[in-house]
Amino acid sequence: MTIKHIISILIENEPGALSRVVGLFSARAYNIESLTVAPTEDKSLSRMTIVTRGSEDVIEQITKHLNRLIEVVKVIDLNEFPYIERELMLIKVRAVGKEREEIKRMSDIFRGRIIDVTDKSYTIELTGDGGKLDAFIDALEEGSILETVRTGSSGISRGERVLRV
Repeated sequence: MTIKHIISILIENEPGALSRVVGLFSARAYNIESLTVAPTEDKSLSRMTIVTRGSEDVIEQITKHLNRLIEVVKVIDLNEFPYIERELMLIKVRAVGKEREEIKRMSDIFRGRIIDVTDKSYTIELTGDGGKLDAFIDALEEGSILETVRTGSSGISRGERVLRV
């Protein structure tokens, strides 16, 4: 059975490190559903969050292969412990006439923020897990979406557990 896994990686912040990780996935035909990378509080390290799907055996193989890469400092599968997941979505929707109030109401229900307004559209910022963002999209009228941008998931362990060197 394949389930979604969120893998967090501390990696040296140097040229080519990201491409080696992505190359590892493509060489073994593992799919990456989303990928986020940014420097940490230690400028020499970046934190990479990869969302993928696979059985426990496949995920174990992925983490073993990742740990063998020279630039990789530490790897954890967030699914092994309680974690918090968030994704950011910017969505531009048609908002003309009576649609405007309905879109504003729906944005409020989903705890979104309207961050740009024109005569014909709203741009809404939403954060949450992927299911919440998908639900917002599904709740919109067919054809009302003009453009969508999603960051992909970021995740962090709950409580005292940290990903550190």
